[in-house]
Amino acid sequence: QVQPAESGGGLVQAGGSLRLSCAASGWIISGSNMGWYRQAPGKEREFVASISWRSGYTNYADSVKGRFTISVDNAKKTVYLQMNSLKPEDTAIYYCNQAGYWGQGTQVTVSS
Repeated sequence: QVQPAESGGGLVQAGGSLRLSCAASGWIISGSNMGWYRQAPGKEREFVASISWRSGYTNYADSVKGRFTISVDNAKKTVYLQMNSLKPEDTAIYYCNQAGYWGQGTQVTVSS
């Protein structure tokens, strides 16, 4: 069963940084993307960023452009989300999505 595994969440002050990791499981479908999503309390899950395994093409939500960077290490089958200039509104559970399969999520809390 495909289940990506997230790590790297934690508590950080506003303006700080965190780096999340997502280790892919099983076969990686050629041409597929790996995506990061987040869900804050009482809100729907929303798209954060995605990257193509093959081309490295990236896409970001407007709310994180210029602050977050998604990258991939193909040898390690791992995708990273570098989050800088964090804001309290970035507080959420961050999920990784691999070809439609969700990880269990990692909590990110940004204090003001």
